[in-house]
Amino acid sequence: MEGIFFIVALIVILVFSVVLHEVAHGVVAYLLGDPTAKAHGRLTLNPKSHIDPVGSLLVPGVLLLFGFIFGSSFLFGWAKPVPYNPFNLRNPRLGAALVGFAGPATNLLIALLAGIGVRLLFTFTDPEKTSGVITVLLMMVIVNLLLAIFNLLPVPPLDGSKVLFSVLPISHEQRLLFEQYGFVILLVFIFIGGTQIVSIMINTLLPLFVGVQRIGDFLVFF
Repeated sequence: MEGIFFIVALIVILVFSVVLHEVAHGVVAYLLGDPTAKAHGRLTLNPKSHIDPVGSLLVPGVLLLFGFIFGSSFLFGWAKPVPYNPFNLRNPRLGAALVGFAGPATNLLIALLAGIGVRLLFTFTDPEKTSGVITVLLMMVIVNLLLAIFNLLPVPPLDGSKVLFSVLPISHEQRLLFEQYGFVILLVFIFIGGTQIVSIMINTLLPLFVGVQRIGDFLVFF
């Protein structure tokens, strides 16, 4: 029963996190002059407006299944991208970078707030009695660190590529070529052990965000 609870909690955390990630893109774009996301009804926290059947449900479900079978703890997913028009931005180049970074920045903020929650529970409660809450908060930290780090990879269609394209003086043709092979590059990265690199980064950042060293016993799902 406990295992089912943590599975459901993990899926809810992932959906919640990717929805906030996408809404952040739209909010920043709107603040910088582009009303596209608002016009499409995407500046809402209602999951129905953002859930992608494949990225929000199928892929996380398959990864969870693989995790049980092969002992992997890698979980990832995405929501429907929030549309925006960079030409509506007051400063298209800088604006595109800020819009791209808004999603990962939101995930880092969620991870930070959840980490503070873990620290407070360790400080003011008996961790053994609040272990369930601590585990859920740790899930939130890890999932959002994963989303932030993975999305900051400078490979299309991830957010890091949008930031990179805004900074580097590359031609439109070069950008299209890069975008054409972005998914292949991403698959190669994963195939050669990229997820292990991401895991190392998460394990390095986790104590910094949580501020507590004794968390191994609470990572029952990772």
